[in-house]
Amino acid sequence: MTTPLFDLTGKVALLTGSSKGMGKAMAEGLAEQGAKVVISSRKLEPCEAVADEINEKYGAGSAIAIACNIGYKEQLQQLVDTTRERLGPIDILVANAGVNPFYGPMSEIPDAAFDKVLSSNIKSNHWLCQMVAPDMIEKGCGSIMITSSVGAFGPSDVLGTYNISKLADIALVRNLALEMGPQGVRVNAICPGLIKTDFAKALWDNPAAEKRANQQIPLRRLGEAEDFKGIAVFLASSASAYVTGQAMTVCGGSNMWA
Repeated sequence: MTTPLFDLTGKVALLTGSSKGMGKAMAEGLAEQGAKVVISSRKLEPCEAVADEINEKYGAGSAIAIACNIGYKEQLQQLVDTTRERLGPIDILVANAGVNPFYGPMSEIPDAAFDKVLSSNIKSNHWLCQMVAPDMIEKGCGSIMITSSVGAFGPSDVLGTYNISKLADIALVRNLALEMGPQGVRVNAICPGLIKTDFAKALWDNPAAEKRANQQIPLRRLGEAEDFKGIAVFLASSASAYVTGQAMTVCGGSNMWA
């Protein structure tokens, strides 16, 4: 059931990194409110499985699957072009895909890994935003979300390069919000804390992490992928009509002192 404030009926939402985890949850949340969603990641088969789940739950035509490796500009353009051909102009973008091929101090990261993090986590988001912007500008409205991280707000001895890329994503969001605001396009960052997804498994899949969460996080638990349905719907809908250029933390309160 939808309410006018959160209704996304007729909207087209493109989500990268949406075959599992937070991306999948956000796609489900948008589809529940009436949006037609594009499920995208590198491999087509898991995308099709998620699209089938959504179509079964919310009706045929609620979701389609398109494979895309965000590291390649031509694949991103094909993703956008195929979305337009099959569903129409894009109203909502969730740039959720990202990479972290290295875990350790910055003094040890290989150049290739450093370049991959910055290219996939920043440049690809820049490309994708520029590709979808004309649809939104023509309509005079639209919502772009880029997944950043609470890691953007502080240093780390094992995730330094990743955190740099996520702080740059927030800078990208603020600049795009300034540039596109006069045309009615809103741009915001979603900053997850420690979430129980495969992407962050190395950080949470141990008793010590669970214990820290139960003792230190104000809500006394680690985050779940399902916790991102609401923030995606809020930022995509008219409920956030006066919200742009913001870095929205979803972290159970762990970042309130930053």
